[in-house]
Amino acid sequence: MKRVLTIAGSDSGGGAGIQADIKTISAIGCYAASAITAVTAQNTLGVVAVEPLSLDIIEKQIRAVLDDIGADAVKIGMLATPDIVELVAALIEEYQPPFVVLDPVLVATSGDVLTEGSAAEAIVKRLMPLATVLTPNIPEAERMTGINIHTAEDYDTVWQQLHHDGAKAVLLKGGHLTDTVLTDTLFSTKESFPHHYTHTRIDTPNTHGTGCTLSSALACYLALGYPLSRAAALATDYIHEAIVAARDLHLGEGHGPVDHFFRLR
Repeated sequence: MKRVLTIAGSDSGGGAGIQADIKTISAIGCYAASAITAVTAQNTLGVVAVEPLSLDIIEKQIRAVLDDIGADAVKIGMLATPDIVELVAALIEEYQPPFVVLDPVLVATSGDVLTEGSAAEAIVKRLMPLATVLTPNIPEAERMTGINIHTAEDYDTVWQQLHHDGAKAVLLKGGHLTDTVLTDTLFSTKESFPHHYTHTRIDTPNTHGTGCTLSSALACYLALGYPLSRAAALATDYIHEAIVAARDLHLGEGHGPVDHFFRLR
């Protein structure tokens, strides 16, 4: 069984963060281990509070997993402070996991800011060059590059900037555009052309945790041995099907979760 470690924040509502990661990793058939970086109080309506954990307990969680269980891939999500970013980067350099999927969790689906500005800068400068692939949504890519994205035609400019700053590969998620067809695009230094993954947009409020779910799925498929372009195809298919399955789900009054275990049903 392939082992996937998620380093991210906890979501009390269960739709995003560590909870979504563990559900995704388990649903795809890998073994999920976790290191929690922050505890959030949130639900489908938004984030009530965020409390980062101490550097000591974050480090001990990561070392406890990697020293004993190990990891075939690591997914990194919410890192709330520059010190946490530096710690995680140092541990990635020390342990050298085969694959690192970096989801720069800066803003929640509800619009609440989860990562302070200096931490976002540290993610770009310190952690992004260590990642196998980066998975930003459009607001996150705009914040990381300073480039406004109006259409998919702007993606190449964003990739060039992120690559200049150290990114080896970027799966840019197109969910924030208003097209009826949603396009996620993979850029990589190992590919001569970008790969486009298209799906019909689903009219549903249940999109909480989609970024966490996609990045965890991508980490799983990389751990399972798929090349990056194929892993991205499988991961984008997985999140699309999870959204479809939860289209009419009624949990909470805001942005509900996707259905991670749709295949079991």
